[in-house]
Amino acid sequence: MADLTAKEVAAHVAKAGIDAVQVRYGVRAHRIVYRTIDIKGRSTTASELVVMPKSDDRGLRVVSWLHGTEVYRGEVASVNDESPDRTTALLFASTGRAVSAPDYLGMGKSPGIHPYGNPEATVSASVDALRAARAFAARDGHTLDPRVLVSGFSQGGPATMLVGRALQQGVDPYFRPGALAPISGPFDLSGFEAAAAADKVARSSLYLAYFTTAWNRMYGLYDTAGQAFRAPYDKKVETLFDGDHQASQIAAALPATSKELFTPEFLQKVRNPTGILKRKLQVMDTTCDWRPTVPVHLFHAKGDKDVSFTNSLHCQRQLASHGADQQLNDVGQFDHSTTVLKALPQVVREFDSAH
Repeated sequence: MADLTAKEVAAHVAKAGIDAVQVRYGVRAHRIVYRTIDIKGRSTTASELVVMPKSDDRGLRVVSWLHGTEVYRGEVASVNDESPDRTTALLFASTGRAVSAPDYLGMGKSPGIHPYGNPEATVSASVDALRAARAFAARDGHTLDPRVLVSGFSQGGPATMLVGRALQQGVDPYFRPGALAPISGPFDLSGFEAAAAADKVARSSLYLAYFTTAWNRMYGLYDTAGQAFRAPYDKKVETLFDGDHQASQIAAALPATSKELFTPEFLQKVRNPTGILKRKLQVMDTTCDWRPTVPVHLFHAKGDKDVSFTNSLHCQRQLASHGADQQLNDVGQFDHSTTVLKALPQVVREFDSAH
């Protein structure tokens, strides 16, 4: 997908608004399609971007980069040259590391619809991506260090903790966690969705509609679309979130607020979840509720209007309650998408010091 000199990587990274001072090597990026499983355990395929540094080192540390919320399958790192996640993967590789950046199920070249926020699928797609990256690296004459450096942004924040925990628990016989660095994650998903229901989140209607349609497919939150969505939106919301519509198209087709999009009864259900919704949210509210054997460095911005800073405090509290080695950095008064640009050079420094 790309073959760049160090100078070209630095220009690409700087253009995206990321400090390029840490760029050391040229890189080669490849799209890999690999075997994995879907949410029912059936065989399927997924895609990822694997980026290798043009260095003389045969043994490489590996970064697993887990991307944030995307509604359009063509927006991800392995297919879109302009994807911020492509840029991020190039940056990490240019510091001398191999990078596995999974697109997740139903994104990129993977068939079907993305199971947004499904913890099992998040882990299986990401770990299988690491296995595929290891096989590819071996063909390329490289061995990957078993200690994986995991980082991710937004949706990728809880994903970082889920993947880190699975690796620590031995989900793969080879890989284990090396360091965890989540950025701006919605670690208190119940609180995040309740805030979106109360229109206290930027782009609340889009976030909540994506969550609602995805979780309804997986868990059955309503019997008819009209129970959740007001007319006339009930007739079209589900078709908008099929992976083939861009965020701008979806935003144009939906009202700006959750209040205008959803029925009062459904908003009440989101604010006070019961039954399966409560149980499944609980899983996503506790992605930090364990003791990693490696350092966890959280990054967030107090200026974030999409995912509030309180989410990272929620994660920090859970980690601290287990005596974990953890730290939380406020990167400043920045919006959600700028946070990741400011945090990435700090994540690189964290990974430089990881043993």
